[in-house]
Amino acid sequence: MQHVTFKDLGNMRYQQAWDYQESLLAEMVGEKSKNRDLPSEEQAALPGHKLLFVEHPAVYTLGKSGKMEHVLLSEEELAIKGIEFYKINRGGDITFHGVGQLVGYPILDLEQFYTDIGRYLRNIEEVIIKTMAYYGLTGERSPGETGVWLDATIPGSERKICAIGVRCSRWITMHGFAFNVNTDLGFFEHIIPCGIRQKQVTSLQQELGRPLNLEEVKTIVKQKFEEVFDVQLVGESS
Repeated sequence: MQHVTFKDLGNMRYQQAWDYQESLLAEMVGEKSKNRDLPSEEQAALPGHKLLFVEHPAVYTLGKSGKMEHVLLSEEELAIKGIEFYKINRGGDITFHGVGQLVGYPILDLEQFYTDIGRYLRNIEEVIIKTMAYYGLTGERSPGETGVWLDATIPGSERKICAIGVRCSRWITMHGFAFNVNTDLGFFEHIIPCGIRQKQVTSLQQELGRPLNLEEVKTIVKQKFEEVFDVQLVGESS
């Protein structure tokens, strides 16, 4: 069973967390490249896998395949509302991050698991589906659309609760999932979430009719991550 170092970044602005992810990715990629040029007996231990949790202040992020017309506010309106905006290097379209949303960034070397991005995305979905089951909700996949939904196959009732977008370099992942727990869903009215029109966005709070203890949800997500990826999460040493 592999170990994954877990770190909760708390509430952190998007750019700071993105820079931190990039530094971890660069370290892992650099060490992998060095090792491949050395005889096996001289190869060093690679930096370990990471799982980061974070809450971001209000921010919209636009992935590589996203379209600016899916942002329904001007730069001036974004500034007035205090919402940051970034074009970023993950897959996917436009999404929102904000307080009450659990954002998870797994930084994993998939060569130590499986070299299959599709399987990796399905496993992230499975973590969230299992977490929702703990709360008595049925999370589903929507054919052809990455993420986790409720009533995914009922036209007019589809509700997305978790968006997923990743980047992979030398089979090392970054970015990840955004799971709406107590998220203010009003922020989604100013974008076309994930570029998908005429479908709703929801949260655990919306579905259960009560606010959730975010620390409790984090604990459940960590447990399900260990189950699905067959790993052990360990706290970051000081």
